[in-house]
Amino acid sequence: MIGYLLLILGVGLWIVAHLFKRIAPAQRATLAKGLGEGAKGIFAVLILAGLVLMVLGWQRADYVLLWSVPVWFGHANNLLMLIAFYVFGIGMAKGALSQRVRHPMLMGVLIWSAAHLLVRGDLAGLILFGGMGAWAAVSILMINAQDKVWTPPARKPGPRDAVAVAVVLVVYGAVGLIHRWLGVNPFGNLGA
Repeated sequence: MIGYLLLILGVGLWIVAHLFKRIAPAQRATLAKGLGEGAKGIFAVLILAGLVLMVLGWQRADYVLLWSVPVWFGHANNLLMLIAFYVFGIGMAKGALSQRVRHPMLMGVLIWSAAHLLVRGDLAGLILFGGMGAWAAVSILMINAQDKVWTPPARKPGPRDAVAVAVVLVVYGAVGLIHRWLGVNPFGNLGA
């Protein structure tokens, strides 16, 4: 039970720390005025604490099956994860393709969340991935409601787009290897 409590606290802390400036802008401004750049440090520590609580909660949560997952969902997850990495990465690459998506990092998290919900039919997965997906969706809605006008940056296709594809493929492979090292093989048995 403690695992679920830690997991819920971690996801909650992550969400509150990220949404605080949108939920309570006056309090955020007062805090920033009083602490200056130190306010950013406080929120960074809260976000890191949320992440640590999520990891600890995930490790300690008992497995509670909620629904069965078809085997082929693993392939859908892998494809969605490749798309999630790409969408997340185009925001940092600042290439031509980044102008098509208003919130690339949040959209990447939303796709990541959906992909993992496909292959996790358990309560801990629902709390973690569902919570992170809900945070990303709410963030997008709140940003769009507050900043209604968006003008996409005018960028031409170029080397940044090609570099983004290469970096995404390398990171995708590395994350797959890390998952395998942690005991979760996202690519199945490649040797058989």
